Amino acid sequence: MIALHLLRHAHAGDPAKWDGDDGARPLSEKGRRQARDLGGLLAVIDEAPDLFITSPKVRAVQTAEIVAKAMRNRAKVVVDERLAGALDAVAVNAILDAAGPAYRPCLVGHDPDFSELLGEFIGTAPIPMRKAALARIDFAGDEVKLGEGTLRYLLPPELVAG
Repeated sequence: MIALHLLRHAHAGDPAKWDGDDGARPLSEKGRRQARDLGGLLAVIDEAPDLFITSPKVRAVQTAEIVAKAMRNRAKVVVDERLAGALDAVAVNAILDAAGPAYRPCLVGHDPDFSELLGEFIGTAPIPMRKAALARIDFAGDEVKLGEGTLRYLLPPELVAG
């Protein structure tokens, strides 16, 4: 079984007010707080992610690193360039294979891809994932397949706020 987590990066402010390259846009203080709160929650649950695979965009990397640190670094963080682009089940399986063995991997990335993937994995229309939302989808086998996942939870950021 694989327990795949999808974590949309935390709050990074208004992209229209950012002058630089969008890939370099960092988390806001609100986003840092969201990531710390989520990491604190994950630190006390038994089935927390055991590996974070993140988009190379700064806001996603910062989200993954802050969550992992708040979990007392119980999970490694690796970057995969493919998480910055369009995603489908084939790409997700390739990303998971490249990252190595993990029972509870967590992909950290962006919308609209994550909202669309979440719906596709459980066989529904897209399910909106707000910034700093975390979803867990369980798959019976050792790969993710469209329509074959079971949604275990979808945590919006306000539910996790400390």
